[in-house]
Amino acid sequence: MDCAGRRLDLSRPRVMGILNVTPDSFSDGGRHTTMSAAIAYAVNMVEAGADLIDVGGESTRPGATDVDVPSEIARIEKVIRALSREVSVPISIDTRKPDVMRAAVEAGAGLINDIRALLAPGALSLAIELDVPVCLMHMKGEPGSMQATPPQYANVVEEVESFLLARARECVAAGMNPGRILLDPGIGFGKGLQHNLELLRATARLAGQGYPLLLGMSRKSMIGALLANRPVEGRIDGSVGAAVAAALAGARVLRVHDVRQTVDALNVAWAISQQEV
Repeated sequence: MDCAGRRLDLSRPRVMGILNVTPDSFSDGGRHTTMSAAIAYAVNMVEAGADLIDVGGESTRPGATDVDVPSEIARIEKVIRALSREVSVPISIDTRKPDVMRAAVEAGAGLINDIRALLAPGALSLAIELDVPVCLMHMKGEPGSMQATPPQYANVVEEVESFLLARARECVAAGMNPGRILLDPGIGFGKGLQHNLELLRATARLAGQGYPLLLGMSRKSMIGALLANRPVEGRIDGSVGAAVAAALAGARVLRVHDVRQTVDALNVAWAISQQEV
């Protein structure tokens, strides 16, 4: 996959390192808000084996408040511009706002990671104009309220799959190259624990629809719940386990906080599964 001139080889599972330049993200909010801290952290992730870096300037955790466009651009633009000079791996922009997408790609981002699946007015046509790959994610509700009441689904796998494939068809019909589309079922975005587990059990099914599957479970409340309500800082091992299980079931990009641990585990699991070293 060509990410603005930087190659992302999806012949095997790849690791996307999370770089939140936000004050309020659930796991690492406030840690990388200065330019030097953000760049150093991203470089460390690449040295640890990250295959791409996902930069986000707005928290989309449950209960998060919206960030205005100028503030979000101010958070990500200079970081992406500087980071594109420091690392050779693709850089993605985690945003749902078209103006932020444009600013990020012009600064050096090569992939759009959109929790709203390009549903914002003008987002789809802009993504086609920018000519970079996109990840279309499923979300029920909005970040500020999506977990306020228990999410309801008749059949979560069928509903999420139907939504994602419909969005992919709409993108292709609008002129997007189907080879530039990834899908993400949106673990934790308007889903309860059982919904998340059902979606993860359906990884092979979702990954078999013709589009690479991206999954993000890292340190999420689902992991904490499965580990007897473990706090965020104690969810690393569980997150790595979830990433390995998803990769072996067909996921091609794992969005993670703990890059070195995930890369090491994936390398071993992949070598065993492929009977190669």
